[in-house]
Amino acid sequence: MVDLPVQMATLKAILPYAEIILSLLLIAGIVLQQRGAGLGGAFGGDNFASTFYKRRGAEKFLFQASIVIAVLFVITAVAGFLI
Repeated sequence: MVDLPVQMATLKAILPYAEIILSLLLIAGIVLQQRGAGLGGAFGGDNFASTFYKRRGAEKFLFQASIVIAVLFVITAVAGFLI
């Protein structure tokens, strides 16, 4: 059986690498998502098509994966702070 301090040291050594990998995945997931709203929507233009927009297929998967990766990133950041 491995001592608890050894496990904590291993976890403390792995967490920064996990945060880097998760941050890169999160950046890639956010950048790959396309937004239909142009500049006209930002300044009050007529953009009714994007109001009733529903994600489907790969876009839905990418959106949900980004949420999961963001939650995992926050968990690793809090764990790194507490350990």
